Amino acid sequence: MRIVFMGTPETAVPVLRRLLEDGHEIVAVWTQPDRPAGRGNKLSAPPVKILAQLFGLKIYQPEKIRTEEAKSLFASHSADLAIVVAYGRILPTEFLVAPKRGCINVHFSLLPLYRGAAPVNWAIINGEEKTGVTTMFIEEELDSGPILLQRETQIGETETAPELLGRLAGIGAELLGETLAQLDEITPRPQHDRDATLAPMLRKESGLIDWSKSAFAIERTIRGLQPWPNAYTHHQTQRLIVWRAEAARAESSNAVPGEVVASQGDDLVVKCGGETMLRLLELQPEAKRRMSVRDYMNGTHLKVGEALA
Repeated sequence: MRIVFMGTPETAVPVLRRLLEDGHEIVAVWTQPDRPAGRGNKLSAPPVKILAQLFGLKIYQPEKIRTEEAKSLFASHSADLAIVVAYGRILPTEFLVAPKRGCINVHFSLLPLYRGAAPVNWAIINGEEKTGVTTMFIEEELDSGPILLQRETQIGETETAPELLGRLAGIGAELLGETLAQLDEITPRPQHDRDATLAPMLRKESGLIDWSKSAFAIERTIRGLQPWPNAYTHHQTQRLIVWRAEAARAESSNAVPGEVVASQGDDLVVKCGGETMLRLLELQPEAKRRMSVRDYMNGTHLKVGEALA
C-alpha cells in the first residue's frame, strides 16, 4: 500500500521499520522539526527522521500542519493510508480524510483506557497490572476511533516507563503488521466513552513527591515519571531526583511523612503515609549525575529526623 508515515520519537521507529520490511511503499514521512538538545543545545534530528534518511525516504517537517499549504501537501501524496505513531500533533480533519482508507494510529494502551498523551506513564503510576497496544482508525475526538486490533502485556513490578514503552513499541510494530495484513477482514469495534479513562500530558510539577501518600504509590510514581519530569523532592532547598526506590510496610512510629528514619551506609529510608516507608536506592542531586545512595551519603550528611519536602 501507499503509506504516509507520521511519527517522531524512538518508539515510532520499530513501526516504520516494520512497514518497510513488509514491503509497503512509504511515499512520505512526516515528523517534528529538528529541536535543540543536549548540553550544547545543538539541533537534533528526530529518531524517525534518522531512519527515514537511511532509506532515502521523502521527509517533511512542517512547524505547523493547520495551514492550507500543509493540508494541500498532505493531500498531494495520494496515499492509501496514513500510519500515525506518536507524531506529536493532533491531525486536522483535512488530514483524516485525505488517504483513501483513512488514518490508523498505534496507541500504547488498551483503549478506551488511557486516552491521551501519556498512557504508559499513567498506567504505571496508577498501579495497573497490565496494559497493551491498540490499532485504531483516527477520528476527530482524541483516541476515540474504532478499534482494529489489540494486544495486552503485563507490567513488570519494577518496570519503568521507558522500559515498558520500549517493549510496547516492539509489540506495536508486530500488531500493525498484522492489522494491515488483515485490514480487509477486520470489523472495527466502536469505543464506548463511558468506559474511557484519560492519560493527560505530564507537567513538571507532577513530579513533586507527596510524602503523605503511600510509599507504594510514590514508588510507582518514580517509575512512571521517567524520563521526564522525574519524581523529585527537596533537601535544604536543593532539588533531589529519585530514580530508584523500594516500598515497604513500616511499624507505627512518631515520625511524620517525609522524615528520614534511617540514614547509614546504603540505608536511606523515608517515612511515608499509611504506615509505609520508602528506601531510596538511586538519586540525582541538583546539577549532578545519577548516583547510588551510598555515593550520595558520602557527600551529604543527611541525618535521622531531617525532613525531605
